Amino acid sequence: MTPKSLTIAEIAASIGARAEGKTELRVIRAAEPHAAGPEDLALAMDPKYAGGLEKGQARAAVIWDGADHRTLGLEAAIYISRPRLAMAGIARAFDPGPEIAPGIHPMSVIDPTAEIGEGAAIGPFVTIGAGVKIGKGARIASHVSIAEYAQIGADALLLQGVRICHRVTIGERFIAHPGVVIGADGFSYVTPEKSGVEQIRDTLGERKDFREQTWSRIASLGGVEIGDDVEIGANACVDRGTVRATRIGSGSKLDNMVHVGHNVQVGRDCLLCGQVGIAGSSLIGDRTVLGGQCGVSDNISVGSDVIAGGASKIFTNVPAGRVILGSPAVKMDTQIEINKAVRRLPRFMAKMEAFQKSLSAGKTGEGSETA
Repeated sequence: MTPKSLTIAEIAASIGARAEGKTELRVIRAAEPHAAGPEDLALAMDPKYAGGLEKGQARAAVIWDGADHRTLGLEAAIYISRPRLAMAGIARAFDPGPEIAPGIHPMSVIDPTAEIGEGAAIGPFVTIGAGVKIGKGARIASHVSIAEYAQIGADALLLQGVRICHRVTIGERFIAHPGVVIGADGFSYVTPEKSGVEQIRDTLGERKDFREQTWSRIASLGGVEIGDDVEIGANACVDRGTVRATRIGSGSKLDNMVHVGHNVQVGRDCLLCGQVGIAGSSLIGDRTVLGGQCGVSDNISVGSDVIAGGASKIFTNVPAGRVILGSPAVKMDTQIEINKAVRRLPRFMAKMEAFQKSLSAGKTGEGSETA
């Protein structure tokens, strides 16, 4: 694919930034300052990257407010105040996206009752089942399967190997990275009499008896409902509900290898980072952030605007707006004090041992004098 060429003025306009110098200058890619060539746009958004510009050959760069592009040896510059926000727009401008030819590839199988929106691009080895509805402008890469009666909104992007199961409903501008599975059955089983797990829930650790019994599967009758502007990372899984639907709110983003269990309700604009696991029937409020490897126990509520640090294990309800950390998760400032105390334990124990030895020596000495 031929690299996309953009002028400095076009890039600045696309991100709402100010451009100065030779704004008609064209660039074909973004690059780190030290590695940028004459046709690259160097990303020097902080004064600490100024030295990199001297090592590279960039003629144009994205630089921080207050800098002077002329003194930095540049012919043109885009001035920004919030680097990560600018990065989002710049990356979008240069991103070519996947190469999926317009129309429907002849090696795909589409049920005649499926409705495919105008302008869709469907790659090879795609399977689309009966009654499926796909919105206009959808792009579907190779080896994707969409089961019967699923609905996907306009401008969706489904990358290689995505699996959309039956009766799943997804909003507009959905992005699913390779290997995503939406709508597999939930992990629900039951035994004829109370299992060991149920007994432990009641007694918090004590089991009355052990008996032979088998697990019976509870089928998942609910679906999955996903809002608009949701993005789901590679190999993430969202299970269907047992009776009601599992839901992901509009604007939420799920990282790679996230697992959302059956009946879970995730609010709007949440961030679920890599390897987060949310057990069945839990509720996650709006704008909540769960750091990598966070675990949420089943049937609990995590309020809106909660931030959970990486590897936190959440076993109880969390009120809105709280910042938590640790296992079990507690308020972050409390966990920091706990961590400090744990680090001090070896010194504390050494002092205690020395103190005990001194007491023992004192007692021995008293006994000798009395004798």
